[in-house]
Amino acid sequence: MPDQPRVEFFYDCSSPWTYFAFTRIIPLMDSLGLPIHWRPLLVGGVFNAVNPELYAQREAMFAGQNPRRLDYFLKDLADWAALSGVTVAMPPNHPISSVKAMRGAFYAQEQDLLVPYSRAMFETYWGGQDPDISKDEVLAGVCDAVGLDRQGFFAAINDQHYKDLLRANTDELIARGGFGSPTIFIDGDDMYFGNDRLPLVEHRLRQRLAEA
Repeated sequence: MPDQPRVEFFYDCSSPWTYFAFTRIIPLMDSLGLPIHWRPLLVGGVFNAVNPELYAQREAMFAGQNPRRLDYFLKDLADWAALSGVTVAMPPNHPISSVKAMRGAFYAQEQDLLVPYSRAMFETYWGGQDPDISKDEVLAGVCDAVGLDRQGFFAAINDQHYKDLLRANTDELIARGGFGSPTIFIDGDDMYFGNDRLPLVEHRLRQRLAEA
C-alpha cells in the first residue's frame, strides 16, 4: 500500500504570491488530513543563483517601461488578495531583506510557533503599518504578537547554526530544480511552482490518497 504523500512547502515571506499560497494551502491540507513540511528559505539566494533575469524584469516593470504589464500585475495582485482573504499593499521599498525573518522561522519552528510566526511576518510585510522586516523593532513586534521570546529569537538569528539552516534549505531547493517561492514538492520530486499551481497540487494529492 502506498505511503501517505509527503508535501513540502518552500517559502520566503517577501513574496506576495507565497503569502496567497501559504494562506490557501493550510485549509486545503487540513481538509485532506495531511501535514505540511514547512521549508523556509531565502528567495533572493535562489534568484541570484538560478533566476537572475527576474531582477531586470521586475525593475523594468516598476520603472514604468511596460505600463500595461504593471497595471495587470496590480490587478492580479488585488484579485488574488481578495480570493485569499488577505490584505496586500506593495511596500515602497520592495523587496525588503527577509534574511533575519527567515532565519527566525527556524527558531519559531523549534518553539512550535512556525505557522503563526510566518503568518504574522506575511501580514507585517504585506499589510502592516511598518513593512520593513529588516528592522529589529519590527521583528520584535512580531515576536511579541505570536508569543515568541525576543531574547531567544535575536540570539538565534545571529547564530551560525540558524544561518546554516537557511542556507541549506535555499541550496537544497536549487539542487532540486527550484527557482522561486513558493515551491511545493509532493513525494520528493514532483515539483509545483507558484500560488496558481495549488489546484494541480490538490488534484495530485487526491490521486495519491485514492491510491492509498
